[in-house]
Amino acid sequence: MNELFISITSFLDSTLFFDILFGMGNGAKIPFVIGWLVAGGVYLTLKFNFVNLRMFRHSYRIIKGDYHTKDDVGILEPRQSLTTALSATVGLGNIAGVAIAVSIGGPGATFWMIMAGFLGMTLKFTEVTLSLKYRDILPDGTIIGGGMGYLRKGFAEKGFPRFGKALAVLFAIFLIGGALGGGNAFQVSQALGAVSNEVSFFKTYPWVFGVIVAILTGSIIIGGVKRIGEVTEKIVPLMIIVYVGASLWIILTNYALIPYAFTRIFTEAFVPLSVAGGMIGVIVQGFQRAIFSSEAGLGSAPIAHSTAKVKYPIRQGMVALYEPFIDTVIVCTMTALVIVITNVCDPSHGCQALIDSKNGAGLTAEAFRTSITWFPSVLTFSIFMFAFSTLISWSYYGEVAWAYLFGTKTILLYKMIFLAFIVIATIANTGTMVDFAGILFLAMAVPNILGLFVMSGDVKKMLSEYMTKLKSGELDREVLR
Repeated sequence: MNELFISITSFLDSTLFFDILFGMGNGAKIPFVIGWLVAGGVYLTLKFNFVNLRMFRHSYRIIKGDYHTKDDVGILEPRQSLTTALSATVGLGNIAGVAIAVSIGGPGATFWMIMAGFLGMTLKFTEVTLSLKYRDILPDGTIIGGGMGYLRKGFAEKGFPRFGKALAVLFAIFLIGGALGGGNAFQVSQALGAVSNEVSFFKTYPWVFGVIVAILTGSIIIGGVKRIGEVTEKIVPLMIIVYVGASLWIILTNYALIPYAFTRIFTEAFVPLSVAGGMIGVIVQGFQRAIFSSEAGLGSAPIAHSTAKVKYPIRQGMVALYEPFIDTVIVCTMTALVIVITNVCDPSHGCQALIDSKNGAGLTAEAFRTSITWFPSVLTFSIFMFAFSTLISWSYYGEVAWAYLFGTKTILLYKMIFLAFIVIATIANTGTMVDFAGILFLAMAVPNILGLFVMSGDVKKMLSEYMTKLKSGELDREVLR
């Protein structure tokens, strides 16, 4: 089985990359998926006339609950769907991934992370709108949305039902693999590594950690998406406040270095000092880490948003604008500023071993330790909570994909498999499986972005109709007072 994983991983890896000659004969390896996502983000941002900026204030009013109507249909409030999606994206990518990007690509990678977040806002808006438009509400109240729905139904409406169905099945398979690997095994193994450094008992008995996490996760996911939404609504804001608060403390106590940090971020984004592949290498690092962090364009978050209680699909799409903004533009930038200001990537800090091993969580912990000696313990707790929140959200994503392929009657079997993987991740070497799942994770973007391209005209029409109603005051008259 291990040899099979390696063979398939090598094949997918070779097909998901292409080389670009840049500069004086220096070859830079660019992931095809990144180019595909960037192309989609740029195209949709221009097509929708920068909806990610001009609808920002209106999106906030929807999140506040200013647009409830008697015709709203769904399970979760718009803000609960947002926090459920955020719990899957605000995680180890914000802590470890950003540190790796800065250590490899230099401070300039931060600029490209922000740009990726900016484009990701439009991608999220588009895919979430389509998810709400094409979601299925089953007789038992289960809602199935996300990429499977709009790929199958959207392509059928365009006259390609078989092609759309094939893409939907492929997407669901990729999603289940990503949920068990990247959304489960990777999160658990990283959390175990951080927690065992503080609690040595788990180094000797790692399976106990797995059992505890499995019990905690099971107590939530057995209750379904409503229970997940209630939990994430409480823990996600707390997680973000604690982490961003500590980051701001370091940034503000070193306020004299803020101009220095931003100068390096902007200048090295275009004139990197010593990065393999030059400017292309910096761009790749920035976009790659942002994609892993926000998941914009992958088609996973629309599953959480599809349960939102709204009248207009476009309305939840606007709520989704905030997801990459919070996850990437705010949280990732905070981490990057701490890394740059504390200068832990400099050889004089003695962190080269962490950089060489790509231990992003350890590097971030060292950055915080320079100003808050006790914060690494808090960071360990944050890593656990970030991993835990990602676990429960990705369990739901995989559940919806499983239900799409095998029906709702087998969902309990999926949940048992998901919980078993938590324990397995603490006692087995899951490295190859996680790598394989990571490729499946990115592969979701291939059919998903294709669907966004094909159906972007429908979204533009919906947006125009919504804007007409908004400007005429019709939407305000619909609101429940």
